[in-house]
Amino acid sequence: IIIITATGPRAQPEWVDCIQASDMCNQNPYCSSRYRVMRQCLVGKEKEAMLDNNRECQAAMDVLLVSPLYDCRCKRGMKKELQCLQNYWGIHMGLGGDMDDPSPYEPVAPHHDAFRLASISSGITRNCNPCLDAAKACNLNSSCKKQRSAYIATCSKEDPNKGESCSKKRCHKALRQFLDRVPTEFSHRLLFCPCQSVGCAERRRQTIVPDCAYKDKEKPNCLELRRVCRQDSLCRSRLADYMVNCVMTQHTVSTCPNQDNHQACLASYARLIGTDMTPNYVDSSFVNWTISPWCTCKGSGNQEEECMNFLQYFTNNTCLSEPSHLMDTLHASEMFLVTEKGPAVMHYR
Repeated sequence: IIIITATGPRAQPEWVDCIQASDMCNQNPYCSSRYRVMRQCLVGKEKEAMLDNNRECQAAMDVLLVSPLYDCRCKRGMKKELQCLQNYWGIHMGLGGDMDDPSPYEPVAPHHDAFRLASISSGITRNCNPCLDAAKACNLNSSCKKQRSAYIATCSKEDPNKGESCSKKRCHKALRQFLDRVPTEFSHRLLFCPCQSVGCAERRRQTIVPDCAYKDKEKPNCLELRRVCRQDSLCRSRLADYMVNCVMTQHTVSTCPNQDNHQACLASYARLIGTDMTPNYVDSSFVNWTISPWCTCKGSGNQEEECMNFLQYFTNNTCLSEPSHLMDTLHASEMFLVTEKGPAVMHYR
């Protein structure tokens, strides 16, 4: 008997993590055999054709759509996160389009950050450097200091075997460890410190050691970078989570889908750092700044519109740059109650 957790794509039952769901499926011979078939269907370049035209693949998908695997999710930062994500994409790889992957992570719990969001974003003068203050705060915390020193050393180390200035793969791994292990009250202050000077903005841009973690010899096309990212379970998952939590919409008062938890977008952005889709500030501007992955839409041909639509999720995303106008209105009287203890989030004018 297969445990039914949903009656179709629109059902929203309680989720189980995908490692547990895989174990449940493997205990049932019928589900287990269909799961093995599906994994074979998703191997190689012809997976789309296999899913569309192969009856055995279609039959396996029909079974798995009503199994625990269909509605499973993964916890952010869980011990076996990569294994969980690989299990998730084991059946979801063929379900999403280029732009509409669902997030494989557990739904974000509503959390009211309105006061914190407003209070830490104002009262900044040109004579202070919040990014320098964030670095000092990190150095006073043993975990933050240790992990930050580790990724800076790794991302600054030359890789003589490849004749390169550094190993981007090792640098990305060290950055992911920093962001996974250090509390956001320290890491987000480093990434999202609000600036009113070029010096502050340049320090913010240099936070992830961009010469190694961000830049490359050539800029790939953004659609090609997205394709590469989607071949990796971790990068695809974190990109999907970013697109879900930071999607721009004209149908809500808020500029973010999670208007009760603006920090969900910022957290999703931070978790992209250390993947092929690593974003960063493109220069040291402190007004009208731009965030982007290391890619371009030049040479996109007839896919230029699709490419620009994707790139604008980073370069022109009001969800990243400005919190809800409603929050600004509700807390206008509190905007100068600045606290240095709260985690910094992005909110620049």
